[in-house]
Amino acid sequence: MDTILMWAPAVLGTTAERWLGLTANVPVELLTRPPAAGEWSALDCLQHLVDTERLIFAARVRYLLAGEDFPSFDPDSQGTQPNVDLSPAALAQSFAAMRVESLALVATLTPADLQRRSRHSELGTVTLSEHLHEWAGHDLMHTVQAERALMQPFIDGCGPWQGYFADHVAA
Repeated sequence: MDTILMWAPAVLGTTAERWLGLTANVPVELLTRPPAAGEWSALDCLQHLVDTERLIFAARVRYLLAGEDFPSFDPDSQGTQPNVDLSPAALAQSFAAMRVESLALVATLTPADLQRRSRHSELGTVTLSEHLHEWAGHDLMHTVQAERALMQPFIDGCGPWQGYFADHVAA
């Protein structure tokens, strides 16, 4: 079995759990605080994960399985703003429910499926294996981005320890 068929579900299976914990315990003021002007807050990252879960990743698996071309996604023009009427915890619960369905789809994939190809409108020919790698990396990237946003007030307030966080300071 190709390692991505083990690794991707392992990573994808932890993301919703992490967000459920964060949104259940971290104050809304911290979740909505952008790390710097023009950057995404933790809640913005979660909304983006919801958008891509709802519109992109599972759909692309289906396109690849069918050998159909698929469009690119621009989060700035096609993404949604966090719904102010929906609590962060409710948004995370929505994400978790969608992720269960996505993981069920990923569980159906076989090593033979990994070489299936389709054309991405911007990137050209891609394989299902490459898509699974991107999906898991995307989850991790935006979770790290959210955690970096959450770190900023703590970095700001830690006085002489700030130097230890130099790689994590938002500009």
